[in-house]
Amino acid sequence: MRIERCYFCGSSCYPGKGVRFVRNDCKIFNFCRSKCHKNFKKKKNPRKAKWTKAFRKSAGKELAVDPTFEFEKRRNIPVKYDRELWANTITAMQRVEEIKNKRQAHHIFQRMKLAKKIQKAKDIKEVERDLALIKSPAAGLKKANKSVEEGEMEEDTEVDTSINLKAKETVKIREEAIVEEIHESDQEMEDN
Repeated sequence: MRIERCYFCGSSCYPGKGVRFVRNDCKIFNFCRSKCHKNFKKKKNPRKAKWTKAFRKSAGKELAVDPTFEFEKRRNIPVKYDRELWANTITAMQRVEEIKNKRQAHHIFQRMKLAKKIQKAKDIKEVERDLALIKSPAAGLKKANKSVEEGEMEEDTEVDTSINLKAKETVKIREEAIVEEIHESDQEMEDN
């Protein structure tokens, strides 16, 4: 069982799936689905379609140059069947796949690390440019008022208690005024 590569997008074509196109010069093109086949017939460039492996490799999003890709090349050399050679080949294929995946993951990690630095620099630049949108002018006033009030509270703790005493005195004065008014009204009624 041979798993072919799609000529257009680069994904795998399993047996019994996809389309195979044989050109007049006997060149064979395998396509994983009709989408790839239609794009090929329209003479689209796979390096310009963002969903293909060719675009990802040419844009530097995936690992493009690596010695492990040499093992994937098709070799049309007839070899006599040998069980031991077959077992060694299978283990070697698995090991190569493992190495390739690790290198691919490392490549992606390095890209993301660089992208984070660039994004952080962009964010800092944007914040500095549009600081007026983020920070309201009233925010500074509120902060200043709070600091002034806290300073007064720390300095004049005794003043607060005296204010309370003054409040009690004003309440007494009001009560006395009410009482006096009652007395005046009584005198007025008696006079009348």
